[in-house]
Amino acid sequence: MSIRVRFLPDDITVDAQVGEPLLDVAERAGVLIPTGCLMGSCHACTVELENGDVIRACISSVSSGCEEMIINLYSDPTW
Repeated sequence: MSIRVRFLPDDITVDAQVGEPLLDVAERAGVLIPTGCLMGSCHACTVELENGDVIRACISSVSSGCEEMIINLYSDPTW
């Protein structure tokens, strides 16, 4: 099942499969999400979903239950 993933604030959209790792989707879309530990504990890859949930992109995947997944990218100058 294909889900549309939209990265804000640049409004870049790409289609992805349910269960596909979020970092892979971002890379394919040409979107840079900073990473550190790749285990979710350093919080470098923190992003916010449209509903306000904060997730770690390195340990998250495209979820089912919606037609579009909107991801707000943080801008952290330390990463």
